[in-house]
Amino acid sequence: MKRLEALAPLSREHHTSLILAQLLKKDAPAYKGLPETIEGKADYAQQQFEKEIKGHFEKEELMLGIAKDCNEAFSRLAEEIKKEHKELTALFLSLDTKINQANRMEELGRKLEDHIRKEERVLFPLLQQHCSADLLQQIHAVLH
Repeated sequence: MKRLEALAPLSREHHTSLILAQLLKKDAPAYKGLPETIEGKADYAQQQFEKEIKGHFEKEELMLGIAKDCNEAFSRLAEEIKKEHKELTALFLSLDTKINQANRMEELGRKLEDHIRKEERVLFPLLQQHCSADLLQQIHAVLH
């Protein structure tokens, strides 16, 4: 399904986060210009979280608030998404501890990828199919 312009900024930001998710996995290939050591990847992930992802989560939660009554399935999914944001935030913040860091990075990489896929494949299509034009316009105003 083609992404509506109202949601396009979030989809574009997801691309960068998917690269980060791959980078954090144990079997990750080298990415040109990105860190290769565990410590370097952890630092990079924390920087990306502070610089981009935290704000992305905030924008998504504003969007979820606007569309909270879109339909029952959306309302349930919105609660899941908010819970995942909290879990992912905790994982990003845990990367400053060196103990078991590689395993936490692997977990974060997998959960971040799953989260993004859920938003792109389930949440955004639900929004596009069930929200009124007025709600989509409000979302557009918040994200642009």
